[in-house]
Amino acid sequence: MVKDCTTVWDNCLRTIRKNVNPQSFKTWFEPIKAVSLDDSSLTIQVPNKFFYEWLEEHYVTLLKMTIRQELGDTGRLEYQILMVSSAKQNVPQNQISARTETTGPGSIDTGNIKNPFVIPGIKKMKIDSQVNPNYLFTNFIEGDCNRLARSAGIAIAKKPGGTAFNPLVIFGDVGLGKTHLAQAIGNEVLDKMPEKRVLYVPSDKFTNQIIQSIKNNAVNDFVNFYQLVDVLIVDDIQFLENKKKTQEIFFHIFNQLHQNGKQIILTSDRPPKDLNGMEDRLISRFKWGLSADLAAPDLETRMAILEAKMNKEGVDLPQNVTEFICYNIKNNIRELEGVLISLVAQSSLNRREIDVELAKDVIKNFVSQMSKEITVDFIQNLVADHFSVPVGKLAGKTRKRSIVIARQLSMYLAKNLTNKSLKAIGENFGGRDHSTVIYSCKAVQDLLDTDMIFKDTVADLEKKIRLSLNEK
Repeated sequence: MVKDCTTVWDNCLRTIRKNVNPQSFKTWFEPIKAVSLDDSSLTIQVPNKFFYEWLEEHYVTLLKMTIRQELGDTGRLEYQILMVSSAKQNVPQNQISARTETTGPGSIDTGNIKNPFVIPGIKKMKIDSQVNPNYLFTNFIEGDCNRLARSAGIAIAKKPGGTAFNPLVIFGDVGLGKTHLAQAIGNEVLDKMPEKRVLYVPSDKFTNQIIQSIKNNAVNDFVNFYQLVDVLIVDDIQFLENKKKTQEIFFHIFNQLHQNGKQIILTSDRPPKDLNGMEDRLISRFKWGLSADLAAPDLETRMAILEAKMNKEGVDLPQNVTEFICYNIKNNIRELEGVLISLVAQSSLNRREIDVELAKDVIKNFVSQMSKEITVDFIQNLVADHFSVPVGKLAGKTRKRSIVIARQLSMYLAKNLTNKSLKAIGENFGGRDHSTVIYSCKAVQDLLDTDMIFKDTVADLEKKIRLSLNEK
């Protein structure tokens, strides 16, 4: 049977899907299209050079394996990069190369442009960027929840206006680091390219500036001023909803900056498609570049964030206290910082030792209901009872299949349902290390993706755990 390129790539995708998490698959593999198949060489089309470089850096081993499975040991994978020209038309390139077009400041005579409003620091058109110098990439902790947005931000900082990520729209719930990441890009640009004009402006301030410019009959000066910016960062664009005049003026500023190869970075509490009361033409332009989601961080990422804040403040908390805090503060990074500050203050003012009990008292002011503690022992006993195996065997070395499945499932549930670190979970299973826990969790996830009966079993166990807690 003669294979075509689409069939080969679809077969590769089936294998890839089993080896990466759903979000990574959606982000990095769904946009790829099969182009051609020549003997043992498959050509695929990727959206841009950054996309190609990311695949080569993070998934090259997996790609080689899948291609050789389909095309044999001589199988090769070639890329076709889809470029975007200045006219916004997709132009395929047959070779792995990238071309970017940027336009310099142009022939605008800055000396003749009046400042339509007061921004502290403006002097002879030298713009005070308004970015917070503390917001840097170095103190923005990376995790699965923000890896795409952070990677795109670093690429932009190296070449503002010269990547496919223009505009970059960073969206997510309150307190997940949107402002930090957006301003980190600005700070990095200023550090590496001090000649660039970077400006950070919250959307409410932008609106107030427009109101003042209208009152002063200086809208043209206002627009001309913003067109001088090389990197424009507008925070919380959702507040532009239903403000027609503000949107109209922003539309013209956006168009001119984008046409001149200037970088635009926007933050929002929701994706562009969900911005109600926003003109369709603006929504369309927001989708030109990359919309990157900042999701709630997992336990390990929250732990890393809290430990970074502890190091910055010179605070040392017991491991069980940091785990307890991160298990209960799940959706807001600012609250993690608030709990840390409150904990240190309570300890100092009331002369109390920092322990879990003090942490419980502090966290009550931040969350309405704390999670009841789930122990690894409880999970082990429940899983062992379900599979009818001795609970002591879960910590042993036996490789009997029923024991291995029960052990791996116990580790998986412990990781997802307790506040224990990977290392602490491994200790409960005969002193196994964190890599064994990671492997076990992946093995269980693979079974969940392929075995519906096993998936129902896991759902039933999770339900039993939650019901048991509610009875306490």
